Amino acid sequence: MIPLRNLKRSLVKSIKQPAYACKALQQRLFSYLTYRLFNGYSSSPETVSLLLTNRCNLRCKMCGQWGEGGTSKRMTPEKLKSELTLKEIGEIINSVRPFKPTITLFGGEPLLYKEWDKVVSSIKRAGMRCNMITNGTLLEKNAVSIVNCGIDEIIFSLDGPRDIHDEIRNAVGTFDRAYKGLKLVRDLKEETASRKPVINISSTIFEANYKHLDEIITVAEELQASTITFHHLIFLDREMYNQHNDLFSNHFGLRCEDWGGFVRESLPDIDVDYLIQKITELNSKRRNIDVSFYPNFTHEEIKKYYTEFVFNSSSYRKRCLSPWMVSYIFPDGSVRPCQSQNFSAGNVKEDSFRTIWNNKAYKRYRKITKETLTYPACSRCTELYRF
Repeated sequence: MIPLRNLKRSLVKSIKQPAYACKALQQRLFSYLTYRLFNGYSSSPETVSLLLTNRCNLRCKMCGQWGEGGTSKRMTPEKLKSELTLKEIGEIINSVRPFKPTITLFGGEPLLYKEWDKVVSSIKRAGMRCNMITNGTLLEKNAVSIVNCGIDEIIFSLDGPRDIHDEIRNAVGTFDRAYKGLKLVRDLKEETASRKPVINISSTIFEANYKHLDEIITVAEELQASTITFHHLIFLDREMYNQHNDLFSNHFGLRCEDWGGFVRESLPDIDVDYLIQKITELNSKRRNIDVSFYPNFTHEEIKKYYTEFVFNSSSYRKRCLSPWMVSYIFPDGSVRPCQSQNFSAGNVKEDSFRTIWNNKAYKRYRKITKETLTYPACSRCTELYRF
């Protein structure tokens, strides 16, 4: 439900967003009970992640979708352009309205979806919490709508001071555009005396930025972000990718192509001793912003994580609860229990979300996941360590 290693992070969230934390904890309890007591059935999800678009205006180096080996680059033009209509999204909202999950909007870059603000307004009218994961480059021109539409939280990806951030993003000027956009959102909140949206920052530890974590935190403080979470880099080698697909295809008759976007030929060029020392230092400092590292691995685990392709955590339980807690709706309408597994349990263009959530395919996926515990690449997935 809440791994002990994540307790501090969860407590911070409960203090800063108490209503959300209370609702999430209640929902996790119900979902965990169904995980323990039933054979594939689940209570309603805590979060429904709605991918508004596959399109993105950046090519971030570590991204499994549009990065150097990103799988979205191989999409057909038709699939790339595929997006749910506002009417179809409205039907999803009506379907999930009775159990009021948090709706997370992302993509791709969700602000590329032309009617994103209408989506948020519909979610808020239905009495649900809504957050958005964005690269920030389109915030400036959308700032007024962001503050006025009532969105609860913006999770902005920041991966370095100006030059480092732009290098990782593969585009000069992205730092300045995002910084100006977030500053404008902050100023508009002050002008309107609005507490929303809460600004939280997400940063991926990468070869180019791991020696600049202090500077990233300084930028986050300047922007008056509520929290900053450093995520460990996701990567695997070709052997693990093939082993993962062999086992998964035996169960479901298909390959997890999306994991291919994270395949690397060599381990990250990171001085692990330096990284561990820096994490220890940052965890001990008192700042104006809450800083966390996720997953919250031990020092020994961090060393193994970055120096070996085969990794298994000893401080987290080896089982995945995500298919009982979260669901992903893709731009083509397909509903997945896992973002990276390429398995669809149905399509919201054909059935309601509530029907799909506990249909035969979804329950079979959960049952096999519970029996298998994890697949090889799952040890690199943050969802494994979330619940």
